Amino acid sequence: MTLASPALLAIGLLVAAALGCGAVAISRRRAAALAAAGVAGPGRARQAGVWLTIAGIAVLAIAVAGPAASLPVPRTSGTIIVAMDVSNSMGATDVAPDRLAAAQRAARSFIAAQPDSINVGVVAFEEGALITDRPGGHTEAEAAIGRLKVSGGTSLGSAIIASLSAITGKAIPVGRNGTVPGIGYWPSATIVIFSDGQDEGAASATTAATAVAEKAGVRVDAVGIGTTGGTTVDVDGYHLFTALDPGALRSIAQATRGTYYPASDASQLDGIASTIKLRLTITSQRLPLAGAFIALALVLLAAGSVLTVVRSGRVI
Repeated sequence: MTLASPALLAIGLLVAAALGCGAVAISRRRAAALAAAGVAGPGRARQAGVWLTIAGIAVLAIAVAGPAASLPVPRTSGTIIVAMDVSNSMGATDVAPDRLAAAQRAARSFIAAQPDSINVGVVAFEEGALITDRPGGHTEAEAAIGRLKVSGGTSLGSAIIASLSAITGKAIPVGRNGTVPGIGYWPSATIVIFSDGQDEGAASATTAATAVAEKAGVRVDAVGIGTTGGTTVDVDGYHLFTALDPGALRSIAQATRGTYYPASDASQLDGIASTIKLRLTITSQRLPLAGAFIALALVLLAAGSVLTVVRSGRVI
């Protein structure tokens, strides 16, 4: 239990102690005087009334000091980074109307299903990931997703690093040999990647980025967009074959204790929002106790007054 004003408690307890000492002194003098006159001393009921009154004042002093308890409360809170693959292959139409449009619809549905206590950020990634919208409100994140267009290749490693930068709020430098410094521990953060899994970045960079996320306690869920049968897509006048490659996505998810969700058509994507589960975090909530102490003080004061009135006919 914590107190907002310990000084008020000290003053109140001193007053109660002074009243207690005064009650003892008066009781002794009265008992001595009555004994000298050959009259019996005051009954216990009256003495009990006095002490109940003093106890009520002491409890009231605690209430005035602003007592509060800190209780652990489980809640779904934290940060989600929605990482959207906007590479040229996401323009393929093996998922109607195309992979990116289907992923956008699923991502917006996923964001809308999250509680207000979740901050959502958006990362659009291709060969070089770009933070589109930092963690914040759901409306802004949905609007950012709606503005995405396809271009360039795919780099899952860059997507993870950019997502981690959005989570920590600072740029994460990558060494020439692919090494990445530790970023601390962020267990309340989750990255959700929507991609066809065709990673054109260096495999070592993706492995290093995944290791950083795993060490930081950031779970990565991956949603595979497209079909394994694949199709062709037109890029600068060339017909390029593209197909869903779940291997890299599944590996990233497993390494970070996340989950891989295959979504080969729009009907499967529509259910993603209900299948991805966020972790609960434990937060401390301040519970004011002044009301309870005031109620107890009133009970003690009332009981003391009743006993005193019944015994002597006087409140004091």
